[in-house]
Amino acid sequence: MMETFQKYEAILHEEMLTALGCTEPIAIAFAAAKARQVLGALPEEICVECSGNLIKNARAVAVPMAEDLRGIEAAAILGAVGGDADRELEVLTAVTPQDLEITRQMLARGACRVQLLETPAKLHILVRCRAGQDRAMVEILHEHNHVVHAERNGRVVYDIPHRLDSTGTDGTDRSCLNLEDIVRYARTGDLTGLYPVLDKEIECNSAIAREGLANRWGEAVGQTLLEVYGDGVNIRARAAAAAGSDARMNGCEMPVVINSGSGNQGITVSVPVMEYARFLGSSHEELCRALVVSNLVAIMQKYKVGRLSAFCGAVSAGTAAACGIAFLQGADADMLGMIITNTQANVGGIVCDGAKSSCAAKIASSVEAGLLGYEMAKRGHVFRPGEGLVKDCYEETIDSFCRMAKDGMEATDREILEIMIEN
Repeated sequence: MMETFQKYEAILHEEMLTALGCTEPIAIAFAAAKARQVLGALPEEICVECSGNLIKNARAVAVPMAEDLRGIEAAAILGAVGGDADRELEVLTAVTPQDLEITRQMLARGACRVQLLETPAKLHILVRCRAGQDRAMVEILHEHNHVVHAERNGRVVYDIPHRLDSTGTDGTDRSCLNLEDIVRYARTGDLTGLYPVLDKEIECNSAIAREGLANRWGEAVGQTLLEVYGDGVNIRARAAAAAGSDARMNGCEMPVVINSGSGNQGITVSVPVMEYARFLGSSHEELCRALVVSNLVAIMQKYKVGRLSAFCGAVSAGTAAACGIAFLQGADADMLGMIITNTQANVGGIVCDGAKSSCAAKIASSVEAGLLGYEMAKRGHVFRPGEGLVKDCYEETIDSFCRMAKDGMEATDREILEIMIEN
């Protein structure tokens, strides 16, 4: 059991990274900053080749530290001009007004072009830069900050073994995740090594939620929920999470702690749990242990689908948030399994059509579905095996929805991208 607990701690450290801005444009900015680092000069020209899912998630969302700029070209140029590659997913933290002015000038002269990368990998980026006769290339694969290859003037300067058909990096094997052990770990495990990252999650994700509720960002989904439905804890849980996404998707320059490669998912797994912890008067330790549950339950579901797909990650995150809330109130693994079944059977078909303002509404819907799934489970109600994708046990149900999301929605993913590119 100790070995399992150690794996769970390692998984949380690998997944709960701090990121400034939507992780897809930030990954592009990081790749461009890394390419400039390899090149050794400010590029005159940049070419960004991205897998379809990267294009889908990066084309419309605001780039942090970039005022009104959005999209792939802006992210790449700003990363190359003012990014700090050593800060990885916080690459744009130190961008200056001068960097932004240079970025605008390069955008105006068309210094960056974007191409669709034909690749089996869902998360795949190639950034090529030129300055005079010198050229550099950096490749990121499977994870937003996972550089696998770099070249300068045709000479390999960095390379690690990698496969396009893999679903991730060489991190801790996620197949060890299961509800019984997650609950056991959250109840009895030593969290000393996790408190720094959990405290960072509490600090960052609650701060951006407060910002989203205090000021107008995007379409103000979070504010609308409170204005229309009141401030009961179940509404606040939805509204605060949505508000964090309102801010994040529309250029708020505040970092978040991510989950499964996504800031929106990081906000969704944590902020509703924090709201319930305040309502219930839970201690700091009780909140942290509930956040362990919500983060691991989200990862347990999402790793089988992959970082990017046509399946909206807010669904698995909203499901996980409800599990964390239930754990705060004494729920066991069986109860969490019922919550997962009820929630996936309800909203498991929400599609991802890119990162943008409407992500906040999908988060609100997913958290609402998770809370409904919890209320049903408390009353002994759970959708029955044989109804749609529901199977005999929660593990099989998760597998069936993940199979639908990963394999069954391949054509959906392609069609979504084609429709988006037409606009």
